[in-house]
Order: sequence, then structure tokens, then C-alpha cells
Amino acid sequence: MPRRPVKLPVILSFDEVTRFFESIPSLKQRAILMTAYAAGLRVSEVVHLKVTDIDSQRMMIRVCQGKGRKDRYVMLSPRLLEVLRLYWQDAHPRDWLFPGTIPGRPITRHAVGDACQLARERSGITKPVTPHSLRHAFATHLLETGADVRRIQLLMGHRSMATTARYLKLATSTVCATTSPFDLLPHPAPVPPQPTAPEYF
Repeated sequence: MPRRPVKLPVILSFDEVTRFFESIPSLKQRAILMTAYAAGLRVSEVVHLKVTDIDSQRMMIRVCQGKGRKDRYVMLSPRLLEVLRLYWQDAHPRDWLFPGTIPGRPITRHAVGDACQLARERSGITKPVTPHSLRHAFATHLLETGADVRRIQLLMGHRSMATTARYLKLATSTVCATTSPFDLLPHPAPVPPQPTAPEYF
């Protein structure tokens, strides 16, 4: 069987992520999408967060029953905590951190996807942006700022290291900044130009 072509996801730069967040008018939508990026969560994990999953004492977020029906902890960014506190003061969620329009139910993945598309259009970013794009950006930006692959694997909740290692191909600012061995070669003495033959003798 022919192998499927492997395509790399498009990654947002730091500036594009900033522009994206600045284009979200709703505090609730901004808090949801900032949480997805700041903690590297899947959209299904973001929408099922509960208020009690935010542990400001230990600066952790508890992800209950993520992919593979496994619990894990991820970091709680101090900056994200400020955003979540502003959101909580405005919305006062009781059970689900991001409740939906149906009482007792969390916001839907579809609603988060719509908010993401609206923000992309308002920001003028031409790259495709989905909630999962923010998770890709989280892992890639961590690699580019020096985090090791094993730590990223734990934060992302990947079962296999091979899944996390794919982000090494996306960390272009780190990979492409690698010194070429050509630049390590000693510089040869410049070759003197050949004298031109006299025109008349």
C-alpha cells in the first residue's frame, strides 16, 4: 500500500497568537481559547474543565479523563490565572468553568470552534486557525524556548514519545538556527584572480 503523505500543521508565531487573542471581544471566549493555548489542552479537555480543576494554590490545572481516559496535571500560568479570575468575577460559573447555553451542560466544542473562526477573521490572520492549532503552537513554542521533549510529552498527555517528537519538525526557529557544518570549515585563502593576457604582446 502506498504510504500516506505526512503533512505538518501550520504553526502560529508568538506575534500571531498575540494578535489572535487581541481580536476576541468576549471575555468568556478569550478565557477559553487562552486556556487552550496556555495549558496546551485539547478542545474537549477545555470545555470539560470544572471550577474545582483550577488549583491556584499549587498553580496547576487538573485535566480529568483526557484522551485515553487518563487524568493529568498541567501548569497554571500566572497570567492565565489573572484572566480566569477576571472571567470568574464577571460570569460566576458554579460547576463547569465554561458553561454552555443549556443549563447544567458545558459549552460545546462547536461553539468554541465558531469563536476561534470569528477571532481569526477579525485578526486578519491568513493561516488556518482552530482550537487545536493553539495546542500545536503551545508545544512548538515550548520547544523553541528550550523545554525538553519528555516534559512536553507529560504536559500534552501523549502516550508515545514519538507523537511528541513530531513537534521537533515544527520548531523551525530552533531547527533552522542550527549551525551548518559548512560554517565550521576553516576559511580558505581567497583565490587570486588570474592575470589577464596582454592584448598586444
